[in-house]
Amino acid sequence: MDLLELRDITFRANGKYILNGLSLTVRYNEVHALLGTNGTGKSTLAYLIMGCSGYKPSSGEILFEGKKINELTLYERAKLGICLAWQEPVRFEGISVRDYISVHNKDIDPAPFLELVGLHPELYLDREVDKTLSGGERKRIELASVLALNPKLAILDEPDSGIDMLSTDDIIRVIEMFKKSGSSVLLITHREEIALISDRASQLCGGRIFYSGEPERVAEMFKSRRCLICDGEVCKDERD
Repeated sequence: MDLLELRDITFRANGKYILNGLSLTVRYNEVHALLGTNGTGKSTLAYLIMGCSGYKPSSGEILFEGKKINELTLYERAKLGICLAWQEPVRFEGISVRDYISVHNKDIDPAPFLELVGLHPELYLDREVDKTLSGGERKRIELASVLALNPKLAILDEPDSGIDMLSTDDIIRVIEMFKKSGSSVLLITHREEIALISDRASQLCGGRIFYSGEPERVAEMFKSRRCLICDGEVCKDERD
C-alpha cells in the first residue's frame, strides 16, 4: 500500500484548470521528486495535499494510508502526520526560534535540528522568527521545525529556491535525516539536479503527471523542456 495516493485530481481557480486529471503515488519511506517549471501547479498540489484554506479538489480523491482525506482540515491532516515546509515561510511575532521548533514537543533539543539545516544554534535559538531574519534563514528554520515533528510525509516546497537557498548538500543532509526517521518526502522543485537525489521522480506538465520513474530519466526529459502534454512545444515558464 502507498503512503499517499492522488487519484484523478482536478482543481480550478478563476475558471481555469490548474490541475487536470493528476494521479500520483508516494511510497512509504520514499523520496519522490515532483519536477516542473514555474506555473505548472506544483505549489497548488502541495496546498491541496495539506488541506490549506481555499484548496480543495474540484474532483478526484486524496488518500493517505488508504483512507480518503478530502474533507479533513489542515489541522486534522497534520495530526495524521502530513507536514508542509512552505516555499515562502510565514513570519511570527513574539516567538523565539527555540520555541518555534519545539512547539509540538517541549522535551526535544532544537539545537541539532538547526545544525542539520546549516544554522549555528547559539546564533539563532533566542532570536525571534520575524522580519529580522532573511527569507533563506526562515526557510531553514521552517525545515528544522518539520524535521522536529518527525512526520510520516514531509512536503518540501522548493527548498532550493530563494536568494539564500539551501545548497544541494544541505538538502541531501535534511532528506537523509527524514529517511533515517522513517519519513517519506515529496520534494517539489524546478531544478533537475535536485530531483536526482530522489528515489523516484515525476514530471508535472499541463496540470498532469507526464511521466514517473527513474530520477535520471525524468530529469533528462525535463531538461529538454518538452513533453507530449504540451504537444511537443516547450513548456512555458510562468509563476505558480
